[in-house]
Amino acid sequence: MEILRRLRGKEKTICLRGKKMKLCLINNSFKYELEKLIRIFLPFEKIEFCSVRAEDDRTAVTELLKGDKYTVLSAELFLSGERFTDENTVNNSHPDYEKECERLLAVSLYNCFVKASGYVPQWGILTGVRPAKLFSRLCTADGENAAEDWFKNALFVSDNKISLCKETVEGERRVTSMSTSDSFSLYISIPFCPTRCAYCSFVSHSVANAKKLIPEYIKLLTDEIKHTAEIANRLNLKLQTVYIGGGTPTSVTAEELSAVMSAVAEKFNMSYLREFTVEAGRPDTVTKEKLNAIKKLGATRISINPQTMNDTVLENIGRRHTAADTENAFLLARECGFDNINMDLIAGLPGDTLESFKNTVSRVLSLNPESVTVHSLAMKRSSALNVNGMFPEARAGAVAAQMVDYARATLENSGIFPYYMYRQSKTVGNLENVGYSKEGRECLYNVYTMDETHTILACGASAVTKLREPNGDYIERIFNFKYPYEYISRFGELKERKEGILRFYEKYPAHDK
Repeated sequence: MEILRRLRGKEKTICLRGKKMKLCLINNSFKYELEKLIRIFLPFEKIEFCSVRAEDDRTAVTELLKGDKYTVLSAELFLSGERFTDENTVNNSHPDYEKECERLLAVSLYNCFVKASGYVPQWGILTGVRPAKLFSRLCTADGENAAEDWFKNALFVSDNKISLCKETVEGERRVTSMSTSDSFSLYISIPFCPTRCAYCSFVSHSVANAKKLIPEYIKLLTDEIKHTAEIANRLNLKLQTVYIGGGTPTSVTAEELSAVMSAVAEKFNMSYLREFTVEAGRPDTVTKEKLNAIKKLGATRISINPQTMNDTVLENIGRRHTAADTENAFLLARECGFDNINMDLIAGLPGDTLESFKNTVSRVLSLNPESVTVHSLAMKRSSALNVNGMFPEARAGAVAAQMVDYARATLENSGIFPYYMYRQSKTVGNLENVGYSKEGRECLYNVYTMDETHTILACGASAVTKLREPNGDYIERIFNFKYPYEYISRFGELKERKEGILRFYEKYPAHDK
């Protein structure tokens, strides 16, 4: 840990993008975890694997040597003419020997990269999607002090992120306690957008290119919703939340949105419903007609997502609206009677600065939303920014970290606290996405899906049904077809897949027989 303290604030400028890294795995098979560890520092590096020692430049060597009583886990990193080393040992009688070897080998490799780059990730060696869920599980098993100690001293997570986990766990528990063994949520995918944002890697299609597909897609989507409702009703499952996402659901017409929402209201048992969210998303798709239709058909919560209130940054990422458009859309939603509105922001967007991000947070708070979700920019190889060479380099991670820290402090000072969190790979600064809300205005669906609290039945292209064992942890997935054209052409097969829901609950009943 002393090494990490000395290196804070002393990042070296090493350009590694677009080249190859060789990873040598000697006497160990921890390829997956070690590759994820390298991705913290080199998110787009092509990695080649070998099982024999090499000392070429741009090579990482990891080795496990088991002695009579102890095993030595060592790592060497050859980079830009320099050699960095680190090693750890584990007793051969350790009760969780294999996992401890994997962890310590990752620690050794991590320390080599920290020495080489001077970059100290706030999440340490932790690469999982659900850090709050892991923290909660450790608290339940060993107590909060032990959980904190493990995060800090075994995973190298910073005090700042540990406190964020603690706050998030408190928010999540208030929501998860509402769920019962026969509860479920419904997700509906409308994967169309006015345009594709430059940072986006979701399966979404511009309305202009997919215009001919939309009517047939909406028709089949309502059929799938009705079929899914028949299954849920047959199993006597209790629908707690509905979430219509995308894409941008408000990219389609008011009539098409109404058809989808009417199918839900008419076919599902809504007696137990606690929340109905529709992502209005892009301000340039928000109209009074659509808002009135959404409100009339039962939505209790919507999102209006500026991502930034900096017009130059909006132009950089391919958004065809202004900050003023966002404000107008928000006020229109208030006028239409919505009293639970979320706004999404992204830290680390190209061209954004800490000062302009602070201005974004200030303008968003002036609208007094019930919740704000702060994402960290996650880049994928397929996104336009990466293809065009505009991906923020490692230095952007430090600025993004300042942004998310500022957002957290400012939102909490305004009475808006974290209630759910998740992480993605290849995120600028290896940072997190956090949902903040006023008390009682948490998005229940977000918590249920991230915590994997209960079953999520999903409809639409690229949607994934996640079946959770009642009173257990086993999860089974049913995948819909990814693209709208495939969803349409193979719809019959999709309906057959849905029968897997019945087979699952036959094996794991939600109700006592």
